[in-house]
Amino acid sequence: MASSPTDFSTHRFASFDGVELAWHEMGAPDARPLVLIHGYFSDAFTNWIRYGHAARIVAEAGRRVIMPDLRAHGQSAKPHDPAAYPADVLAKDGFALIAHLGLTDYDLGGYSLGARTTVRMLAGGAKPGRAIVAGMGLQGLIDTGGRAGHFRHILTNLGSHQRGSPEWMAEAFLKTTKGDPVALLRILDTFVDTPRADIESLHLPVLVLSGVDDDDNGSCEALAATLPDAVARTIPGGHMSAVTRPELGEEIARFLAS
Repeated sequence: MASSPTDFSTHRFASFDGVELAWHEMGAPDARPLVLIHGYFSDAFTNWIRYGHAARIVAEAGRRVIMPDLRAHGQSAKPHDPAAYPADVLAKDGFALIAHLGLTDYDLGGYSLGARTTVRMLAGGAKPGRAIVAGMGLQGLIDTGGRAGHFRHILTNLGSHQRGSPEWMAEAFLKTTKGDPVALLRILDTFVDTPRADIESLHLPVLVLSGVDDDDNGSCEALAATLPDAVARTIPGGHMSAVTRPELGEEIARFLAS
């Protein structure tokens, strides 16, 4: 499953404000859609395609997997103008993609920032059948300032982090994905906290999935306990390494097929 699948297509569209965004697809066009959103500093290929997760979901759950590159990431535009980064812009882009594709009966999920974006979309009225919230705990949703501060420190001190530190590792990952530090800093300004009451009002089946050693965004168990209809699952790894594990795709496929 570690090989890089090539049977996916790439497309582009203009979001709500005209910014060009890319998305990638795998699976039959008439299969039930699953929109999967990647994490910060990453892109759709790295998060969902490279390690075989999308291919497993197509094969085992029979889904059409739709994987956007977030604004300022991957093959999507990376504007530097602060006006291109209003509050909740990633959720707005998500709604724009769903409208562009005409999706009415679909599932929705994401990892890390993608999971936070998923919850922001749910809180904003998105109505998927099921949701996947991976690499995310309760604290990372109700108080986004902590993680935003962590990444702001990384991006404003590039080249000075101690070798082997979490900051150094994050910077190394940023280099592999060829991230744009200026655009990525703008993304931090768009974060919006989700009140606990809003999370408690999300009445749909949710898979809360996290690496067993991942506490970067707080407790996934606490998040699952706050959601009305959630199941919590853990897989091997920490926040960055869990993405490379086959168990990530396996758990998502199992949840969707159940």
